[in-house]
Amino acid sequence: MTERLAADTTDDEWVRRAKAGDLAAFESLTNRYEKRVYSLAMRMLRQAQDAEDVTQQTFISALEHLDGFRGEAAFATWLLRLATHAALKTIRKRDGLATVSLEGATESADGEEAIPHPEYIADWRHSPAQLVARNETRRLLDEALARLDEKHRIVFLLRDVEGLSVKDAAAALGLSEANIKVRLLRARLQLRELLTLTLGDPASRVVRAHHHHG
Repeated sequence: MTERLAADTTDDEWVRRAKAGDLAAFESLTNRYEKRVYSLAMRMLRQAQDAEDVTQQTFISALEHLDGFRGEAAFATWLLRLATHAALKTIRKRDGLATVSLEGATESADGEEAIPHPEYIADWRHSPAQLVARNETRRLLDEALARLDEKHRIVFLLRDVEGLSVKDAAAALGLSEANIKVRLLRARLQLRELLTLTLGDPASRVVRAHHHHG
């Protein structure tokens, strides 16, 4: 009876109960989103121990700051923001960039770079985002994601895998909405090119011509 009730209870109700001191309610929220948070952390960090640490830290942070959650965004979105911040902190420590913000390190360069042109072009029946849900291509997509720049991979994960809005992704990363859109476009283009060689229709594949100016 308790499990069925937990499955049917909305996040808002669990949050309300948790704020009132019901730890069992918070545990239900943890059970509901633990796998999703771990999956995001694992895709961002690509190390199981780091992902486990980030998952634990995310829920500790959520419990500590639950009174500050006002419900402007969905609880899941708020939780994924916390997970993103925790994962980014781990990445910065790993790279020795603990005191450098993601925005400060990369924002200005993004505004100046041109959108890359793919080297390979092919007709696809599914977009990279749609391929996320297909088990037979999950491994290939994960391998392609691992080859993306950190800043592009993270935006793709938040927007196309986790479904956050541009606004929420921007808030989670501390970037402008325009910057999120540019990074997402670059990520999709890069993923499309990386996966084209494996998943593209060979009959429609063409190599982009290089134009020489003389």
